[in-house]
Amino acid sequence: MVFEKGIRAIPLSVELWLHYLNFYIAEFGSMPGESEKIRKLYERALAASGKEFRSDKLWDSFISWENMNGNLKAVTAIYDRLISTPTQLYSHHWDNFKRHINIHHPKETLDIDTFLKLRSEVLTKTVNYHIDDEDEVGLDEVLQVGESPDVDAPPGMIATTGDEKELKKIRSKFVEKREFVFKANEEEVSKRWTFEETIRRPYFHVKPLERGQLKNWREYLDFEITQGDHHRIVVLFERCMIACALYEDFWMKYAKYLELHSLDGVRSVYQRACDIHLPKKPYIHLAWTAFEERRGNYSLARKILMNIESNVPGLAMVCMRRISLERRNKNHKAAEELFKTYVEKAVSHKTRTFFSIKYARYLQKIIGDTERARKILTDALEIDSTNEKIFLQLLDVEYQAQPIEESRVLDIFSRMLKSDVSMEFKVKVSQRRMEFLEDFGECIKKISEAYDEHQKLVKEANSKKRKPEKEKGPEETTEKRAKVDNQSAPASGEHIPPAPVPPPPMGHPMPPDPSYGPNPPSWPAGPGYGAMPTGYMAYPYPAYPPQYNYYGY
Repeated sequence: MVFEKGIRAIPLSVELWLHYLNFYIAEFGSMPGESEKIRKLYERALAASGKEFRSDKLWDSFISWENMNGNLKAVTAIYDRLISTPTQLYSHHWDNFKRHINIHHPKETLDIDTFLKLRSEVLTKTVNYHIDDEDEVGLDEVLQVGESPDVDAPPGMIATTGDEKELKKIRSKFVEKREFVFKANEEEVSKRWTFEETIRRPYFHVKPLERGQLKNWREYLDFEITQGDHHRIVVLFERCMIACALYEDFWMKYAKYLELHSLDGVRSVYQRACDIHLPKKPYIHLAWTAFEERRGNYSLARKILMNIESNVPGLAMVCMRRISLERRNKNHKAAEELFKTYVEKAVSHKTRTFFSIKYARYLQKIIGDTERARKILTDALEIDSTNEKIFLQLLDVEYQAQPIEESRVLDIFSRMLKSDVSMEFKVKVSQRRMEFLEDFGECIKKISEAYDEHQKLVKEANSKKRKPEKEKGPEETTEKRAKVDNQSAPASGEHIPPAPVPPPPMGHPMPPDPSYGPNPPSWPAGPGYGAMPTGYMAYPYPAYPPQYNYYGY
């Protein structure tokens, strides 16, 4: 029972299979009728791990056991499978196969149909056989072994020298046919040899793998996938999962491959990864959730998300996935309950702001309740009155309302300009207020007032940006002051750039961009035209600060 539990957990372990087989043979091998059970156990072992590149010991054990029982035809059948399987000791198995064929009579190693077919081919070829051709056959060279021991001749054959030559030809013919299989297998081994030689740690360890080892596993998997042998691909993935059990990208690669072949296999891969090896890795859990949701298994998807949330609390991506799951399932009541829970239990203002903005957007865009969206953002602003993102989201709520209420929008602008936010943010807010009034304002007086306030704000921002002049200390001598003054004075003929001029007052046209049009018109120079100090332009002005997107992030 313990062995069975072990091989179910690690079916690719050749060593575990060998221990199990040795135990079973020692305990039950002498009992009548157990040979067939042992043979089935060997077949289970080969089916599970026989295509492992280092499974040579398992194949040799099976061959030795069949030899011990005198079942030479079964040995030949095992060799037939082995010489077509890429393993590390492929050449060693080929030599043993040829020795096995040579030292036994063909009737003992081959089934009757194969033996009669080969004998018929040999006899047909020998009808016009000349003695001089014998040297060209090179039987001993092909077989690479000495003379075979005396054996009983099959029915209808007399053990004479001629018959012995016939047996050699039958053996040679059989080996020759299998040599094509061996050559093809040798080519397959050569394709994988470099990958296998690079594997330095095929076992599991908690220490991280070297970058070169991870790269080798990825390239090996990609190569095997291109070969198209599903069984070999799965075996290689299982080998990789032993050494790379703590790397979730390999688990996700495995699950993605299996989606085209076995949905139960995909679920098994995710379960092993999330429940055993990576209980605190969020991305593999989210991938499993998406897989189950695509299959319509919403209850299991909820359970997976709740599991990772309990293991690693406070992950915003997991919280939002739970909400999104309920939204896609049209369970809006549960989604709102989750929003309220996350807002109330937020451990920081930043987290609370994040969920408040998401909640307000959900209420307005999905539920269609703009009033509640305003209240959520207003409550958040009471707690974190200097958060620029809340202001921007509140402004977006009003922009999206139908129809737009000018007074509400201007109140938000006014509140932003009076709050304790950065001066740079205030300047950009003021620019956006002018844009709003130009697009939606109904009173030219408000536009003019907003423009005047903007100019004052820009001037204040510029004055704060200028560095204060260095005060002259009492220890500074007249000579030093004169030297500094001389260095700061412009040389004769040096061009002195004009001082920046303020933008034109309301009602005056703005000069065009110099790059606009092939022949821009000449504009009069003088006060009221030109760029504003420090690059602040009166028009055009950006809708949002550059560090924020449309929704304040």
